[in-house]
Amino acid sequence: MAATDKVEIIRALFAAYLANNRERVEEFFTPDFRFTSPYDDALDRATYFARCWKGGDWIARHELERIIVQGSEAFVTYLCVARDGKSFRNTEFFSFQGDKINRIDVYFGAAYQDGRFVKQPA
Repeated sequence: MAATDKVEIIRALFAAYLANNRERVEEFFTPDFRFTSPYDDALDRATYFARCWKGGDWIARHELERIIVQGSEAFVTYLCVARDGKSFRNTEFFSFQGDKINRIDVYFGAAYQDGRFVKQPA
């Protein structure tokens, strides 16, 4: 699969989150999908959706700032702007198995409210 195809899959995944389309999001993941964040360690697919899916109706927009693909892996940095004025910038590491995503590791960035930095509790 070409790097441009992976870029399009990632763009389509973010569009599905924005559209609050869980079924479409699920189509992008392998059955053995794993998700890791600072709060979650290698969650399986079912646990990811049970714990992390809150739908995309709270998201006003995503700004995909960079997508870097190398082989079967990709890094994505994006700004997410919520409908309540909060925003944050994250970087996610994607691992592909064919044309499906089998792993996402998310690295949280800073949070903002109305353009101002919001200090997070330690």
